[in-house]
Amino acid sequence: MGKKTAHYINHFIVWFFLIGTSIFVLYPLVYVVSAAFSNQQNIAALNIIPFGDGIALSNFEFLFQKTDYLIWFKNTLMVALSTMLLTIFVCALSAYVFSRFKFRLKKGMMMALLILQIFPSFVGMVAIYVILLRIGGLDTLWGLVLVYVAGNIPYNTWLVKSYMDTLPKSLDEAARIDGASHFKIFYRIILPIAKPIVIFLGITSFTAPWMDFIFPKMVLRSSKVQTVALGLYSFVTDKKNMFSTFAAGSLLIAIPFVIFFIITQKMLITSLGGAAVKE
Repeated sequence: MGKKTAHYINHFIVWFFLIGTSIFVLYPLVYVVSAAFSNQQNIAALNIIPFGDGIALSNFEFLFQKTDYLIWFKNTLMVALSTMLLTIFVCALSAYVFSRFKFRLKKGMMMALLILQIFPSFVGMVAIYVILLRIGGLDTLWGLVLVYVAGNIPYNTWLVKSYMDTLPKSLDEAARIDGASHFKIFYRIILPIAKPIVIFLGITSFTAPWMDFIFPKMVLRSSKVQTVALGLYSFVTDKKNMFSTFAAGSLLIAIPFVIFFIITQKMLITSLGGAAVKE
């Protein structure tokens, strides 16, 4: 009887801990979803019980009809996609050069990339601002993309190079014997084999600019070129307290992000499973 009681007590403690942890993690998410469908704007006036204020679509109507939300969404998508594509091309090509070629200053350049990665990006915000001002990149989406791509190059070049170093060089030699150029070897042989690291690079370089706030705040000014992070922040400033509208915008921007992550996660798992190379 004593062992049975102890067994039930242990089960109760485990279930209590798991349920309590789940509620602690899920409640903020459910609260934000319920706030998106609430008529109350002030966060202090919202019901602590999810969907206690009823369900309304007024916040979504306000976003689409009285704000530039669709423009913000398009700008964010353009910045994220451009950053992803340029980062993959520049970093993969740079990594291939460092992995397969021998030239002067190779070690010095690799060490420079490593040292640059030690310092966080926002340390050079003043220098970035001045450079963008000189080249006319302020308040433009391409200027923001340039900042992201430049910040992605050091670490990601090292990352992809480390992966390419594991690929057998006999593949390159066989292709060269068949008359293939270096660039053809890169995009016809090396890139397909390095698909797992390329997909991983694409995921990370896409997600980073998606909800970044610091650099868009520094680069972008006018509403027509703002990203979603800047647009949503304008609803919860000292002058405004539109938390429900903020929650509605956050909910909408999360949907395509989750879909993208699920799709790319499956691609990453598939690529990792089929990326074995036999020498």
